[in-house]
Amino acid sequence: MDVNRRHLIGASAVGVAGALAMSPDAARAAPLTSALGRDVTQYGVRPGSPDDQTRNLQRAIDEAARAQVPLALPPGVYRTGMLRLQNGSQLIGVRGATKFLFNGGASMLQGEGTNSIGLHGLTLDGGGIPLPTRRGLVHCLGGRDVRIIDCEITASGGNGVWFEQVSGDISGNIFAKMATTAVVSFDALGLIVSRNTISDTNDNGIEILRTAIGDDGTLVADNRIEDIKAGPGGSGQYGNAINAFRAGNVIVRGNRIKNCDYSAVRGNSASNIQISGNSVSDVREVALYSEFAFEGAVIANNTVDGAAVGVSVCNFNEGGRMAVVQGNIIRNLLPKRPIGTAPDDDAGVGIYIEADSSVTGNVIENAPSFGIVAGWGKYLRDIAITGNVIRKAFVGIGVSVVPGAGTALVNNNMISETPRGAVVGLDHARAVTTDLSAEGAQRYAQVVVGTNAVRR
Repeated sequence: MDVNRRHLIGASAVGVAGALAMSPDAARAAPLTSALGRDVTQYGVRPGSPDDQTRNLQRAIDEAARAQVPLALPPGVYRTGMLRLQNGSQLIGVRGATKFLFNGGASMLQGEGTNSIGLHGLTLDGGGIPLPTRRGLVHCLGGRDVRIIDCEITASGGNGVWFEQVSGDISGNIFAKMATTAVVSFDALGLIVSRNTISDTNDNGIEILRTAIGDDGTLVADNRIEDIKAGPGGSGQYGNAINAFRAGNVIVRGNRIKNCDYSAVRGNSASNIQISGNSVSDVREVALYSEFAFEGAVIANNTVDGAAVGVSVCNFNEGGRMAVVQGNIIRNLLPKRPIGTAPDDDAGVGIYIEADSSVTGNVIENAPSFGIVAGWGKYLRDIAITGNVIRKAFVGIGVSVVPGAGTALVNNNMISETPRGAVVGLDHARAVTTDLSAEGAQRYAQVVVGTNAVRR
């Protein structure tokens, strides 16, 4: 028994030593031709050929899926039109070396009602060839456990990835030079979008959308998103790093977002959205947005350096209500929003809030207009503004005092260097009172100004 065991251990050691002794090129190529299943060259596919490889690639995809084994693609360029993915299709390349070059069609890779798809280590180059509207270079309609991992998707003439009613994982990929958006998901069934690098898109970075308001639950985490343009114009539909529309229970956390024409994170009619731990700089409209028909938003522990408005939780008139805005650092606000927004939209505001919400523990510095604004005309209800630090704002805290406005508590804040006043009553965007922290707010029963530390 001992002898046999020694032989087994010895054989294992030889195998490990042999693997370690392989050249880097051989080690990288070896799994493709052995452990991972079918080699695509078995089906007449020729890496690096100037000829179109669509027909043979499709045959290889079909045969490997039928056998339920991965399809290995050695390094090289594969020129192709649209390829149809099957149940269980697993396409595995060498990261940075296996490239599909698009010849044209509705999409490069398409799956319809297909489950357990995997794309790993592929470069998908769209060549800038225009795609039809609402199409992606990778296009999946209905499917469970669809995974796009460690790929590069570039120069798409439409979207990078378009999913409808899909669950799965889009992680560790590079998206660059998208004619529209890097990742679009409609009516997700359980999706993770994480650790991707997204740059140079013309519409948005990531869109999490639903055809009707409902639970979605997509996790958008730890992505790096930069240089997002609002190419088609508009007043906020485009130019956003992450956009959640009608999608409930979406979590957006730990993303690094830089240089967007509009917002870093925009939740529109997205209830129970969580926006936390994101690092945001150089965005030119509202950095972190929860708007329209939503109930519930947590916006916490983010940093915003450079935006027209740091945080906006608004549209009580549409039913937008209930939020916690806590522990954010917001500074260096811009005095103007982009051209195309409503002319009465304010800028230079740290935090804007309207209904049934707590604003606590935030630090705001260098706000040309207001550190914090509570309410828009009569659209104000049950707001607590406590424990914040506001420095170098024209007005520290503005609270709506028009007839019909609800209650706001302003207490225990540190407010300094606010020449127009620490706490001021507003008629919409216009300051209409003297400093309520100095004279008291007795004549406005709905405004409770407690003990604030004010340094003028």
